[in-house]
Amino acid sequence: MFFRNFCVCSGAEILGKAMSEEQQPQVSAEPTRDSNLVRRPFRVKLRGSVLVLLRLPNKRSVRGAFHQLSITGGVIHLEKPLDEKLELELIFHIQEKTIRSKAQMLFPMWATQGWMQPFRFVDLPDASRELLDVSLKAFLQEAKATAGGV
Repeated sequence: MFFRNFCVCSGAEILGKAMSEEQQPQVSAEPTRDSNLVRRPFRVKLRGSVLVLLRLPNKRSVRGAFHQLSITGGVIHLEKPLDEKLELELIFHIQEKTIRSKAQMLFPMWATQGWMQPFRFVDLPDASRELLDVSLKAFLQEAKATAGGV
């Protein structure tokens, strides 16, 4: 029986061919994959230190805690998951500022105690985005100062 993808030769011949046919690296004129990447905004791991109130479309409220936060979204620790693609209002304090914004919930992930549910901000006004950016940077500086003093 003959298989066309196998050659009829010894193992030593195969190794000799493979080693002699090493390819030289080619330099491409195309831009690299890394140059096409869009930089993600930095994320702050809050690990539940900032509480958030989620105002649902039916006017009910659910409490949660931020696990991670950035100017584009984050991850909230919840007791029970919310529906994916649900749009709601987030209200939270960071530093001495209060931010209210619309958000869309993404697919939840089960955690050992509750659920981790990512979200993204929807139509976050520029003023609120700047306020959140400054507050997150200040939060990071405060955390670095605390860690450096210990």
